[in-house]
Amino acid sequence: MKTSEKAQLELEHIVDSVAESYTLGRAIDSLESTALPNTRKIVEAVSELEHVAYMGFYSTRVLSPVNLRQHIGEHLYRAAEILIEQIARAVVYGRSGGGSPGPKEIADSEQVVMEMLSRIPQVREALSLDVKAAYEGDPAAGSIEEIIFSYPAIQAITIYRYAHELHRAQVPMVPRIMAEHAHSKTGIEIHPGATIGERFFIDHGTGVVVGETATIGDNVKLYQGVTLGALSIARDAAGDVIREEKRHPTIENDVTIYAGATILGGDTVIGEGSVIGANTWVTKSVEPGTRVTYSTVDQHVPGSQVFDTTPPPPAEKH
Repeated sequence: MKTSEKAQLELEHIVDSVAESYTLGRAIDSLESTALPNTRKIVEAVSELEHVAYMGFYSTRVLSPVNLRQHIGEHLYRAAEILIEQIARAVVYGRSGGGSPGPKEIADSEQVVMEMLSRIPQVREALSLDVKAAYEGDPAAGSIEEIIFSYPAIQAITIYRYAHELHRAQVPMVPRIMAEHAHSKTGIEIHPGATIGERFFIDHGTGVVVGETATIGDNVKLYQGVTLGALSIARDAAGDVIREEKRHPTIENDVTIYAGATILGGDTVIGEGSVIGANTWVTKSVEPGTRVTYSTVDQHVPGSQVFDTTPPPPAEKH
């Protein structure tokens, strides 16, 4: 159905007013979109890398030791081409706010991408342990195939481990775009700057948030709705946000954190082997082996809430 002549005139006025709004000099008024990284392209590259991580699970073609190398190469060449261009764009935009990448930016980007891709065997080893942790940690899991095909946590962790490699290389924008793609697909938000050890498992996963400076050890298990966040936003004397400091907690090895728990602060350390109960709010460090639970106390204030922290038993004397 065509719009009426009256509607067309109104639309022309609306177009004029929207175009006029772009002359106000705000950050959102930039017209350098052709110089920005392309989100759709980066998502394409992520898909290629996911295929490379799990070729036998993602491929629609019959794979064998004879043709495996060829098919891996097809995915890696496409991913490399996309990432080299998009990272170069991100670098130029971050430095000067726009413009086309030059030979130096392309060469630097190529080096970063080649270094990241060269680490895929190590990334796949880490993912193998993550998948195994999911299978061993969830009695509802029927098979490894079920986990890789259907567990959102595995997709989120897979994309995180690739994005983390680029974040370590100080690539701007692109790792965060990758991570936010995973967030939109899975409901799990893992900042690419977080440091995560081996055999990491997120059960169910929806609503999990892992902040940029969080450190997570080996054999850690999180449930849905867990937040590893910051207590507050630190600012300098001029009122500007201080970005280069640890704001998120450290979770040591063999810790389990149940649904809805919130752990905040860069100085907060959850000691090895601890268990953090559901719906708890933790802003102070706890010793290794501690069990933190939420309870409601019927005292002077009905429904008053406290945390019951049970320290580990004393070490035996010999």
